[in-house]
Amino acid sequence: MSRYKEIEVAGLPRAMGRQIGEAAREEIRGFCAIALSLVNKSIHVSRAAADEIIASTLRSAELYSTDMAEELRGMAEGAGVPLSDLMLLQIRNQLQPDADAGCTSLSLPGQRENRSGRIVAQNWDNDPALQPFTLVLTRRPIGKPALMTVTQAGLIAYIGFNEAGIGVCLNTLPAPSRRFGVPHYFTVRGVYEADSLETALHAVQRADRAIPANIMLTTPQGPADLEVTLDCVHVLSNEGDAGITHTNHCRHPELQTINQQFPELIQSHERQSRVDQLLDFPVQHPGVKEVMSLLCDHVGFPRSICRHANDDPQTGSWETVFSVVIEPAARQMHISRGTPCNHPYEVYNLT
Repeated sequence: MSRYKEIEVAGLPRAMGRQIGEAAREEIRGFCAIALSLVNKSIHVSRAAADEIIASTLRSAELYSTDMAEELRGMAEGAGVPLSDLMLLQIRNQLQPDADAGCTSLSLPGQRENRSGRIVAQNWDNDPALQPFTLVLTRRPIGKPALMTVTQAGLIAYIGFNEAGIGVCLNTLPAPSRRFGVPHYFTVRGVYEADSLETALHAVQRADRAIPANIMLTTPQGPADLEVTLDCVHVLSNEGDAGITHTNHCRHPELQTINQQFPELIQSHERQSRVDQLLDFPVQHPGVKEVMSLLCDHVGFPRSICRHANDDPQTGSWETVFSVVIEPAARQMHISRGTPCNHPYEVYNLT
């Protein structure tokens, strides 16, 4: 099978949540069943300790967005799982913030004249055990932009785009963190409720955040990259026709000292150098095919942009679980279910 399961829901938050829970019941229950064991591959956290964080985080999440909290409650009802189990999915990266995903992402400006051809894309490198719980989900909330995401079942938001022209890719950013605060996925959902770079930035800034993260965007104003720490959000933007790239370390001048405090995550600097080299396309306005080719690159194999299992003692089991190329103006995503070098990209449309 080369396509992910597709689900579409619509309505008020709790009703949408119930629809998701019913349609993805098997995937949600499966993900909930193994979530803590995945965390405990790298750091031991008891369920009691996780429940303490869940209770505090739910309060923070509700203060950030009652609608999102209501959607999760509906999802728990539809899937027949405790709300605390669903919240565990939202806070996994608060338990192990340096081991969420090691990814390579980019955003291209397209053509200035008509804003067409804007692309945001990435390889999502993670534990392949998450593959069975991954699906493509379209939400049509009342009074807010429709959005399509490629996501693990049960998350309030993940990688994708909305009908207002906002496209989102995500990278782990090793930096200081804490276990309590608004879950990262809630702020990502806030970005999908935006219609401009300014409102997307505000959605992240207004959160009392728990973990750092990198958010690669395409917006109606062009490409932008948000390096998000607990204290601030630094914006990297492109100059002229240049694209923006990011792997898994801080690039903003004010944050680069942070890199000295944390171990490099899965050859981040090597992948950064390689993607920058490859971004110098021989065509004026690179498109989907050129980006797909870049994401299949094997220089440094198996620890390459297209990542395969290897002997790294910490993250050698991680590989490119999926690769995604997003075209918000065309309202579509191209997704490979597995490493893009040997799995086809399938098209998913927001009609």
